[in-house]
Amino acid sequence: MADRITLQVARYRPDLDDEPALQSYEVPLHKEWTVLDGLNYIKDYLDGTVSYRWSCRMGICGSCGMTVNGEPKLSCATFLTDYTPGPVRVEPLRNFPVIRDLVIEISDFMHKLTAVEPWLIRAEQRPLDDGEYLQTPAEMDDYKKFSMCINCMLCYSACPVFALEPEFLGPAAIALAQRYNLDSRDEGAADRRDVLASAEGVWSCTYVGDCTTACPKGVDPAGAIQRYKLTEATQSLRDFLMPWRAQ
Repeated sequence: MADRITLQVARYRPDLDDEPALQSYEVPLHKEWTVLDGLNYIKDYLDGTVSYRWSCRMGICGSCGMTVNGEPKLSCATFLTDYTPGPVRVEPLRNFPVIRDLVIEISDFMHKLTAVEPWLIRAEQRPLDDGEYLQTPAEMDDYKKFSMCINCMLCYSACPVFALEPEFLGPAAIALAQRYNLDSRDEGAADRRDVLASAEGVWSCTYVGDCTTACPKGVDPAGAIQRYKLTEATQSLRDFLMPWRAQ
């Protein structure tokens, strides 16, 4: 195995560049090194001007998502040895505005997350002295998969619908809404309905499934979307046949 590998890093400095361009760097090739390790080597020893996001290095924070050889990946969980002999092309996540180099603008994504009201909603809060809201393991299993999202945005980068329709609520936000809709302690499904059932909500999804393929945590946002489509279609039919119950 070679002892070095080339990283082709997308560079874009808005004060200097009209458009992004790739810049090549040679980094050591160690068995345990990830793409993020390679970028950190570049930052520390070769070019301190390279900009990117990272935090935990353990696949938990979700901040180091990048496009690696054309695929959305967590750079902290993507090993350089899987791309030998190289080069390894590292670019920002697709479908987002680029602020600088590998750093993307995430304000729209954060707005969509809050739009689904991702917190427990109760019609009435009972006194703290009454204790916690208990649930069975089976009730937890119903939504646990959708609670594993780390907001890495890889699913948005992989989604062809979001690429064409930026107003689409998107996979992660819908999966997050389902995390609460399916929680036995929550009573806010009706509050989230207007957002989820809108034209920009679940009905925009064409079920390509790339979001689920890209997810590093096995969340299955495509499944969450299709499950809510069935829920909403059933509810709409009930509202039509029994309008007095919709009051």
